[in-house]
Amino acid sequence: MEYRKFEHTFVVRLDPGDEILTSLIKLCRDEKIGLASVTGLGAVGTVQLGVFDTEKKQYYSREYKGLYEIASLMGSITKKEGDPYLHLHMVIGNPQTGECHGGHLGRAVISATGELVLTEIPGAVGRREDEAIGLNLFQFDAEA
Repeated sequence: MEYRKFEHTFVVRLDPGDEILTSLIKLCRDEKIGLASVTGLGAVGTVQLGVFDTEKKQYYSREYKGLYEIASLMGSITKKEGDPYLHLHMVIGNPQTGECHGGHLGRAVISATGELVLTEIPGAVGRREDEAIGLNLFQFDAEA
């Protein structure tokens, strides 16, 4: 991973073998980023995507391996219990096979390159577990 900072924006290049979530958590810790939005594109070879079942209150994940373009990567970075908390969704596709898959990002390993833009937001938003829904929701009344 290599990046440059321009005011409140980080332009990030991920290299083959870099895992997206691990790389972003490291960046957040190194740069003390507590609140941000993320967008990106690139190519991945191994991806885990999930969907949340609101009735059973659990995630179901599936791993994909192959040649995939990142058609869309977007999400938010907050903090939960003082640590970076990433909530990212991704759509991947392969026009040769006609595949397109999307969902909550659990893991993604770059195969060629990843180009991400992280926009830091001045302020703090935390996360709290909502037992009724079963997810960690934005918490606006606490310092992250």
